[in-house]
Amino acid sequence: MHTLAQLESGELKGVNHLQIAENLTVFPRSIFTLADTLEVLDLSNNQLSSLPDDFDQLTQLKILFLSQNQFRSLPTVLGRCPKLEMIGFKANQLSELAPNALPKQTRWLILTDNQLTQLPDSMGDLTQLKKLALAGNKLTCLPSSMANCRELELLRLSANQLTALPDWLVTLPKLAWLAFAGNHFSHVDVCQNNTVPMLDLEHIDLIEPIGQGASGVIYRAAWHKQPSGFPAMTAVKIFKGAITSDGYPADELDCCLTTGLHSNLIKVIGQINQAGQLGLVMELIPAGFSNLGLPPSLATCTRDIFADGTRFGINAILTIALQMSETLHHMHQQHISHGDIYAHNIMVNQQNDVLFGDFGAASNLARLNAFQQQMIAQIEVRAFGCLLDDLLQQLEPVENAQDKALMANLTQLSSQCMSLDITHRPSFAEITQALTKRLS
Repeated sequence: MHTLAQLESGELKGVNHLQIAENLTVFPRSIFTLADTLEVLDLSNNQLSSLPDDFDQLTQLKILFLSQNQFRSLPTVLGRCPKLEMIGFKANQLSELAPNALPKQTRWLILTDNQLTQLPDSMGDLTQLKKLALAGNKLTCLPSSMANCRELELLRLSANQLTALPDWLVTLPKLAWLAFAGNHFSHVDVCQNNTVPMLDLEHIDLIEPIGQGASGVIYRAAWHKQPSGFPAMTAVKIFKGAITSDGYPADELDCCLTTGLHSNLIKVIGQINQAGQLGLVMELIPAGFSNLGLPPSLATCTRDIFADGTRFGINAILTIALQMSETLHHMHQQHISHGDIYAHNIMVNQQNDVLFGDFGAASNLARLNAFQQQMIAQIEVRAFGCLLDDLLQQLEPVENAQDKALMANLTQLSSQCMSLDITHRPSFAEITQALTKRLS
């Protein structure tokens, strides 16, 4: 974090990354003194509502974050910024997105939690767009021109007012991570799933937070009075307010409970479903489990990264991949898509046992037609292929012929899953069958 005083004193001359949060109401023109070097500008958490018309003199700028400000429309000057490709305006007051307000080279666009009711046809000109977050707006439809966004890999549409999912969307060749819960065709106002017992939050002692995501905080918890048949210690996810960047808590709760039990899913043993508060009560993850990967970086955009030195044996990759394909096959049999199939959402132990969780981007497919359900399953197959490819990129050296043959088989499977022809990808049932054969 930097200060305006540092900037105006010349102390920051030559920096390529600037971050200031001082309740600014006017864009500091002293930022233009960095025009020759500035590549990343983060003015999130201020009170800005406009940018100067000559903002495009920041000719080296690649990344702009202006989340948590007061913008009502996207400044059209952004469309003239020659190198700008990552743009974040989360949690502003955007109600208008003017045609051609975005540079053609945009790869990453975050407009979550605004007031947008429509998108311009010029969205279809963003042919390099890979990541698009639109959750928490008021969109009723998407422009058909977006069928031209054939590089799109990750799309967040949850908590809008969409009346349908267009067929062109579910056949985009590179789409792998899709979330759309909380729209008119997929929203549940109240989760009425009774597959696990209702529990009262007043009977639970939230001891300490042990994890946090976009939709809620997970606590280590005990009981004020332990119910019969429940473990003494549990994990409790308390959902945040009525809407988050993932959508509505009721939809996540519904998807999680509809999925049901599977040996590789974090086990849900109860639900909190009372006025003003939703939550999940889960078994604590056993000691020895840790995250398989780390979330994508700005550089990788949609692909996970791994801690330095991370390496996986070929048999470990096979074992993890098989458990994931079985889990995803189970989910789609229940008409639930996960939407966030990534190594950073997978936990493993030293025996390569898998626990999969985080249903924040999950969607219920039950109201979709058979074609769209099948296409969304194939979208998730591509995400699985990317996961397998990511693990293979971290493969430790392979020596013997048998392991080399397995590596070739898994590499081929990953390529098939990522096929740009969505109809040529294998199903999760076929993937599971192929991996089971390799394991035997």
